Amino acid sequence: MPPVDTTTTTPAAPERQLEGWPDWSILVVDDEQGMLNFLVKTLAPRCHFVMSATSAEEGAEWLRGHRVDLVVLDISLPGKSGVEWLKELREQGFTGEVILITAFADLDTAIEALRAGASDFILKPFRVPQILNAIKQCHERALLRRENFVLRRAIAGAPIHRAALVGESPAIRALRASLERVAAVDSTVLLQGESGTGKELVARELHARSARASGPFVPVNCAAVSPELIESELFGHARGAFTGATRARDGLFHYARGGTLFLDEIAELPLPIQATLLRAIEDLKIRPVGSEQLVPVNLRIVAATHRSLSAEVAAGRFRKDLYFRLQVVELTLPPLREHKQDIPALVAHFMAQLAPALGAEPLRISDQEMDFLAQYDWPGNVRELRNLIERSLILGNLNVSALYPGTPAALPEGRPIDLHSLEKMHILSVLESVHGDKTRAAQLLGVSRRTLERRVAEWGQA
Repeated sequence: MPPVDTTTTTPAAPERQLEGWPDWSILVVDDEQGMLNFLVKTLAPRCHFVMSATSAEEGAEWLRGHRVDLVVLDISLPGKSGVEWLKELREQGFTGEVILITAFADLDTAIEALRAGASDFILKPFRVPQILNAIKQCHERALLRRENFVLRRAIAGAPIHRAALVGESPAIRALRASLERVAAVDSTVLLQGESGTGKELVARELHARSARASGPFVPVNCAAVSPELIESELFGHARGAFTGATRARDGLFHYARGGTLFLDEIAELPLPIQATLLRAIEDLKIRPVGSEQLVPVNLRIVAATHRSLSAEVAAGRFRKDLYFRLQVVELTLPPLREHKQDIPALVAHFMAQLAPALGAEPLRISDQEMDFLAQYDWPGNVRELRNLIERSLILGNLNVSALYPGTPAALPEGRPIDLHSLEKMHILSVLESVHGDKTRAAQLLGVSRRTLERRVAEWGQA
C-alpha cells in the first residue's frame, strides 16, 4: 500500500494538532482494512508522512527504505504476530516508538508486549483522543531521548563496561596491558573477535581510560541500520534531503564530538558508505546528506567486527584503504573457550551485578556445576555466560536442562550420554546463544542453514 504524503493534506484544526509532532513519519500495520483506514485518516493531517501495511512482512519492507519514528502495530496479524515482529525489530536495533493495539488481550499479553519493547498498549475499540494522547506521550519521550542522547548512553554503559576485563588469565592480562598503552594515544582502533566476546565493553574501557573520557561515547551497530539510511544516521541530513526529511537532523558523528564513536560490525557497511567513511576519518570533516557544507568533527574512531577484515578485503567486500586506516591499532579479543579459567570470576561478577537488579538472591554453584560450565565450549562467549546467569537467577537454580533445551540430565550429573544427544545439545545451545538466528548459528556451527534447519525440524523445534 503506498504511503500517504501528508505534505499536501489540509492541516488539522490548531487545537487538535500536537506541538512539534508534524515532522514525524508513522507506519501503521493492521490487517483489518477499516481500522487501517481509520488510523491513516486520523494521523495523516497531524504528521508529515504516513505509511500503511497489512502484515509484518509488508511493514518490514517500509522500514528497510524509510526513516520511521513510530509504528502503530496490531498484535493479531496474518503470519508473524505483532509481538513476534516487535521482538525482531528490537533485536535488529530499531529504536523508534511502537504502540501495540489489539481487540483481545489479557494481563499476560500486555506484559509480554511491554517486555518485547512496546512503548504503549491500547485496546480496541478506542477513540481518537486515546491514540493521539498515546502518540503525544511517545513523542515527548523521543524528544527527551534525542536531547539527552549522549548523557543517556554514557550513563547506561557506565555500570557494566568493566565486565569485559574480569579475570586473571594470561589472555585478559595481556588485553589489559594493551588497553593501557592504546588508551594513551588518539589513534583509530580496530577490535576483532567472535560475537559475544565483549567488543563494545572493551571499546567503552578504551574511552574511559583515554583523554576523551569526559566526552561522549556513542555506539552504533552498522548491521542494525538499513543500507539506505546508514549515511544519514552517521552524518546527518539536510532538510529536504529525502522523502520525510522535513528538517535537518544531526548524525552520530555530531553527537560523538569530543569523544569516541564506536562503529560496531563495520564489515557490514555497504562499499559506497565505506568510501564516505574513509574521507570522514582522514579529513575529520563530514558532509550531511543533501548538504554542500563540510562540518569539522573532533573525535576518535573505534571500530569492531566479528569477521576477518583481511578476508573481507580479499573477497572484495571491504575497501583495502579503509582497512589500513582502521588498522592503526588492532586488538583481538579471545573467545571464552580460550580463557575458561576466568569463568568462576565472570560468574561471580555477573551474579553480583544481576542479582540486585532482578531482586534475586545470588545462587550457590557447586564445584560439579562449575566443572560443567568449564567443559562447555561457549559459542556465544561471555554474552552467553551472562545470559545463563541471568536466567539462572530468575529460575532460582542452575538447571541446565531447563536453560538449554534438549540437554540430557545425565550430562550435568556426570553420567555418560550418547553422541546424538550431545550433538542436539550443542546445536540447540548455539541457537539459544544467537537468539534463534539460524543463519548466524549455521555460521558458528560450520554447516549450511539448510542442514541446520533439517536437524532442528527432526527434533520438532523448527
